[in-house]
Amino acid sequence: MDAYQHYAEQLAELQAQNNYRRFKAIEREDSGYIKLSPQAPGAMLDLSSNDYLGLSFDKALLEEFKATYGLPMHALGSASSRLLTGQFEEHAQLEGLLAESFARAALVFNSGYHANIGILPALTDEQSLIISDELIHASIIDGIRLSKAQRRRFKHQDLAQLEQLLLEAEADPKLNKVFVVLESVYSMDGDVADLQAVVALKQKYPKVMLYVDEAHGIGVYGERGLGVAEAQGVLPQIDFLVGAFGKAIASVGGYLICAPVIREYLINKMRPLIFSTNLPPVNAAWTYFAFKKMLGMQQERAHLQGLSRDLRQAILAKGLDCHSQSHIVPIIYGANQLAIEKAATMQGAGFYALPIRYPTVPQGQARVRLSLHAALDWQQLEPLLAYC
Repeated sequence: MDAYQHYAEQLAELQAQNNYRRFKAIEREDSGYIKLSPQAPGAMLDLSSNDYLGLSFDKALLEEFKATYGLPMHALGSASSRLLTGQFEEHAQLEGLLAESFARAALVFNSGYHANIGILPALTDEQSLIISDELIHASIIDGIRLSKAQRRRFKHQDLAQLEQLLLEAEADPKLNKVFVVLESVYSMDGDVADLQAVVALKQKYPKVMLYVDEAHGIGVYGERGLGVAEAQGVLPQIDFLVGAFGKAIASVGGYLICAPVIREYLINKMRPLIFSTNLPPVNAAWTYFAFKKMLGMQQERAHLQGLSRDLRQAILAKGLDCHSQSHIVPIIYGANQLAIEKAATMQGAGFYALPIRYPTVPQGQARVRLSLHAALDWQQLEPLLAYC
């Protein structure tokens, strides 16, 4: 038997189910347009990336960064983990900016995925319980699986069920810590968590600590762009605030905002942090630069919120299935093939929108996910409605 036959059969099954995936190399054009190849007939409006503030294609910003920063010889690689020789001034400056902005300790990781697979396993044990929203990101699910904690899930955004689980946990003498884990903005549905209500629950139950992933909220929500927790006025009440630089900040890496003792504990206990080569200093420097700019981008945030609202209302007016509350606007078609066909139609009309299928979303909920950014305007978006 061919040693690889099993894998070939699995791939064939994915193709038959319209679930087969492949990489597509793109070329980024100015003003938020992309091409799939140099030979492609025309550029398409990018409605699929997470570049929510449009920073990744802002040439003026890039030139300003280059003029401000320069490139010292060490900048292109850290060549070591942070605990050996991989910690540079650029990394310390970035964590200092985060700590100043959030008024708490900050710790930077190689990615949001690294953060989510490492924090919970380091902080939990057999006497811990993790209660998570059923639609948390795959990286958090993997982190929970790697932990020794007991685990429960509650239905998406169902705070009544969450409270029932908290009541049971509070009464269990074998549990000493309860971690409630959720996202602020859910990347496949575009809905936003009621963090104020979750904080109110936390305050009723002494064992509870809150873990909130702001990957899709950072840069977009709050007066200074610090996320949904800032916008809802609950930043100090979130014990573990995780975020990512690869979306609105147009960089790479992840971070945690936490108590100083947690930061020091993770430096000593978190395996993905201890055993990974650190981010290149040039990435830390660009993240510092872009994050600092982001803090003052109130006008861009307001424009994005208004644009997102207008698109959601127009989609609903067409009788389409859309439950978004944010700049992530999925149109749910149900069947894989229909979502694929709709995405192809949009691409043919010059809009780079992609189908999202199982296992990223539940079976029967295939969709085309529209991801908006602040450099767009309504004149660019309105023609899309004819192809939905």
